[in-house]
Amino acid sequence: MGRDKLPRKLYEKELLRLQGELVKLQEWVRAEGQRVVVLFEGRDAAGKGGAIKRVSEYLNPRVTRIAALPAPTERERSQWYFQRYVQHLPAAGEIVLFDRSWYNRAGVERVMDFCTQEEYTRFLHQCPIFERLLVEEGILLRKYWFSVSDEEQERRFRARLDDPMRRWKLSEMDLESVTRWEEYSRAKDEMLVHTDIPEAPWYDVESEDKRRARINMISHLLSTIPYQEVRRTRMEMPRRPPSTGYRRPPRRLETYVPDVAADLG
Repeated sequence: MGRDKLPRKLYEKELLRLQGELVKLQEWVRAEGQRVVVLFEGRDAAGKGGAIKRVSEYLNPRVTRIAALPAPTERERSQWYFQRYVQHLPAAGEIVLFDRSWYNRAGVERVMDFCTQEEYTRFLHQCPIFERLLVEEGILLRKYWFSVSDEEQERRFRARLDDPMRRWKLSEMDLESVTRWEEYSRAKDEMLVHTDIPEAPWYDVESEDKRRARINMISHLLSTIPYQEVRRTRMEMPRRPPSTGYRRPPRRLETYVPDVAADLG
C-alpha cells in the first residue's frame, strides 16, 4: 500500500506477456487433461472482475469458463450447500474461474444473516474437507483474496455511481458493505482460520492498484502450476480452388445493416 501506480505502458507490456503464458497454460491443461479451479474472492469493488477479464481475455471459452452463479433458487437452497458448485467443476482439459464461490457463505451470507448459525458452522467444518477432496481428486485449486482499503473501496463505489456505463456493477448490498466494513473484516478473519489449509492455501492480492494486482495475481498463478509449452502441429493455408462460376445473389436492402460508420469520418 502507498506505492505509486504501475505505469500504463509497463503494465500493458507485462500483461500481454503474461496473457501469452496463460495461453500456453491453457494448451497444456487441454493436452494433459488437467483440471484447474481458480477462486476469486474479496471485498466488493476489490478488482476481482477486472482480474478475471484479463485472465480470460485471450483464452478459448470452450476450455476456460467463468462461473458467476446467481442467488440460489428455492430448490438449490434445499440441497447440500456445495451441490450447485460441484456441477460447475471442470472436466479433463478445462479451467474454471469462479467469480465468487462457495465462500459466499463465509462472507455475505454470514454478515447479512442469509444463513443460520448452524449452516455457517457446518460450512466452516465441511469446506476444508470438500477442498481436500477436490485436491485429492487431482484438481489444481487456487484461491485468491483481493484486499482493498475502505477508502479505496468507497472511491471506486463513488466512481461507479457517477458512471452510467458501470453503474450496473453497483447494488444496494454493495453500498451496505460500507457500513458493515468491520463485520466483513471479522468474517474474513474467521474464514481464514478455518479454510487456509496446506492443501488449498489462501493467497492475498493487494489490490489498491488494480494494475499491480492483475500482474501479481496472474504471475503468481502461473508460478504455481508446472505447465509446459505444448508443441502444436504446423498448419498451412490451403490454396483456394479455381472458381466454378458461383455468383453471389443481390443483397436485399431491407435486411442489409446500414453503414452508419461511414458517417463518422
